[in-house]
Amino acid sequence: MGLASDVRLLRRGRDWRGRATVPRSAEPWAPRRESRQFPTAWARTPLARAARVVALDGVLRTLAWSQTRPEVYGTDLLSDVRGPVVFVSNHSSHLDTPLILGSLPPYLRRWTAVGAAADYFFDARWRAIGTALIFNAFPVERHGQDRGGRRGPEGGAAPSRSGRSGRGAVRRGGGTSLDTASALVVDGWNLLLFPEATRSQDGWMRRFRLGTAQLCCQHGIGAVPIAVRGSYAAMPRGRNWPRSGRPTVVVRYGRPLYPGPGESMRDFSARLERAVVRLWAEQDVGWWESMRGSASDDVPAAASANKQSANKQVAAARGPDAASWRRIWEASRPLPPAQRRRRIWPR
Repeated sequence: MGLASDVRLLRRGRDWRGRATVPRSAEPWAPRRESRQFPTAWARTPLARAARVVALDGVLRTLAWSQTRPEVYGTDLLSDVRGPVVFVSNHSSHLDTPLILGSLPPYLRRWTAVGAAADYFFDARWRAIGTALIFNAFPVERHGQDRGGRRGPEGGAAPSRSGRSGRGAVRRGGGTSLDTASALVVDGWNLLLFPEATRSQDGWMRRFRLGTAQLCCQHGIGAVPIAVRGSYAAMPRGRNWPRSGRPTVVVRYGRPLYPGPGESMRDFSARLERAVVRLWAEQDVGWWESMRGSASDDVPAAASANKQSANKQVAAARGPDAASWRRIWEASRPLPPAQRRRRIWPR
């Protein structure tokens, strides 16, 4: 088949493999495909963990650090963190996961499972095996609530650290997403989740879904906010390799947040989102100005200037109110390299 035949197939509503696609207008009425089983417990066996240390620490981290110029801040805040915790980050590029895992201390990285989109990373067996092995990933359904009415974690279980086996398979549908994440937490695993549920289309932050907050409130565990900047400019949607020139990317960790007594998952989700926004804005406005914005969360009678600062941070993270091409253009600006700060105390 030539190029002309491929074009005709696409025009007739088929993908490049010749499979029929559902028209976008008919997607709400399309029947749901049957859930498929994706066993992931094997990816957390001792042999798989040993292979992952070589693949992730020795190969993938080295590769990511050689193609980009990562700047990591806030890892000192993780010195007292003991799992299980949920690492929560914005998401705009496939670089986000390698950057976060590569910057975590080894004692946290090697006990962290990653929630990955079931419809993307687990749609083919070869991709599912590679994703589960290299990233210790488990499938997460990212299309709303599951059939039982509960939300997924934005998803099975694995052997615990003591060697006990959990549920060895997860379903592609959302029916077991929350159960999978809960089982991993019970077995002592940290989780890396992206509450936006998908990569940003234009590089700017989207609103968080509630699944991550629900998981934290249900188990009473903490969430570590993370902001990643520059990954969209380095490798946006549509690219399978970072841009040349080792673009700068920034990973910032915040202090762990815990659900308060009687705090609803909606309120905790909003507080967690504001923490990620503050870290995101710190790259532009600096630490002091970003902390002024966060004071509106901590001080009941916060000054209006602090609230204005917080609103500016949210607006900056959401991106300019402009056409999509302009938003993509602005998000694609490379981050400047970090400048050595002038000492403010005498030598």
